[in-house]
Amino acid sequence: MSLEPLKSARKKTVGAKQTLKAVEKLQAKQVYWAADAEARVVDPILRICSTKNIPTVKVDSMKDLGRACGIDVGCAIASITEF
Repeated sequence: MSLEPLKSARKKTVGAKQTLKAVEKLQAKQVYWAADAEARVVDPILRICSTKNIPTVKVDSMKDLGRACGIDVGCAIASITEF
């Protein structure tokens, strides 16, 4: 799946805390998570996404996800809140 929608999103969350808040408030339109992220970080958020019917996209690595978010470090999970 392409990271282009995340790169060009008008608003997004970066990291577990921000993304969890957006998911709980139903502000997240789509959630991106890294395959190499720790399960204890991403699994609880992915479970909530499943119950709230928020689509999720698996990304190869935290490095790729971080780069798509415009940061210089890896990122476990992120979301688009406004396309």
